[in-house]
Amino acid sequence: MIGFEPDPRAADLRDRVQRFVVEVAIPAEARDAGGHGLDDELRASLQDAARAAGIFAPQVSTALGGHGLDHRGAAVVLEAAGYSLLGPQALNCAAPDEGNIHLLDRVADDGQRERFLRPLAEGRVRSCFAMTEPSPGAGSDPSMLRTEARKVDGGWAISGRKWFITGAEGAAFTICMARTDKQIERGDGATMLLVEADNPGMRIERVVDAVDRSFPGGHAEVVFEECRVPDSAVLGEVGRGFDYAQVRLAPARLTHCMRWLGIACRALDTALDRAETREAFGSRLAELGQVQQMIADSVIDIETSRLLIWRCAWVLDQGGAARSESSIAKAHVAEAVYRVVDRAIQICGSLGVSGDAPLARYLTEVRPFRIYDGPTETHRWSIARRALRRRAARR
Repeated sequence: MIGFEPDPRAADLRDRVQRFVVEVAIPAEARDAGGHGLDDELRASLQDAARAAGIFAPQVSTALGGHGLDHRGAAVVLEAAGYSLLGPQALNCAAPDEGNIHLLDRVADDGQRERFLRPLAEGRVRSCFAMTEPSPGAGSDPSMLRTEARKVDGGWAISGRKWFITGAEGAAFTICMARTDKQIERGDGATMLLVEADNPGMRIERVVDAVDRSFPGGHAEVVFEECRVPDSAVLGEVGRGFDYAQVRLAPARLTHCMRWLGIACRALDTALDRAETREAFGSRLAELGQVQQMIADSVIDIETSRLLIWRCAWVLDQGGAARSESSIAKAHVAEAVYRVVDRAIQICGSLGVSGDAPLARYLTEVRPFRIYDGPTETHRWSIARRALRRRAARR
């Protein structure tokens, strides 16, 4: 049997998050200066408000003070939080911290849990995940990893350059993916290492001037130069970094979809309000066939996106890896959300491209999602290869 209603606990939390976003997060948007992410003071005040409302950390385990929602519960709650760009930050369910919390909760040892995971889950610090590299290093193809970690007395020395590392500026630590074997073979040979921000061997060279602004600290270029870390900095086992990346990848990719779906809903609501009130050519925009078609297409995009997210969440909750399901969801949702925002701008006309409405900001925020977590083209390639393999196996 397929059910489409969230369990009562998740539904109640979703309703409370919706109220919080309308009453607290959206009014606070006027305080967001529009730089690379909201400032620490605003973030802290929003998180205090979320704690007071009893909605903080919905996806974090109860052992760490969160609500312990499964992926299906998180789907409805994170969509509600994503209705404002500030919602996920307030609830401490934003990227990259949300994905790092999940990874550390699954892989970290006891010492790492207390030193890194607990303060992150409680919202006392931020973190980042350093994997992407400038050309010719690892991007969509992680096997091209060039950053090296060399074994030295008592630990490791990391050398390499990372690029577009979200949230690096102001993060308390990074999870760095580095090559620990001479080459990457069959997914082996890379290791995750925890590097604290005050390590003299790591520096932020610059914050990239990217079009999106919703991530605190922006996207940085980070350099590791003989960056020494102790053996206790190894996350999990040496050489299994790509295995652990899969632990993080599908759930983090899916929660991106959940949050951005919330923004698509906000964009459609903005367009609907405008279509109901704006008159042109003797009628309201809502009565014009071309506008109705755009509205209908956006409703379809939102509904199909939601169902793909729920399907992938169900697979994860059953213990599946959900690699195929998360790839399909990401490829569809990234494109669909962009279409919804773009149509909303078209319906709103000059208002849509102005700073008097939030839509222009949303467009710059959702456009990179078609690249982040794997470009749409990479996912389509992967989806097609799986379909061809399945067909060949049935012959």
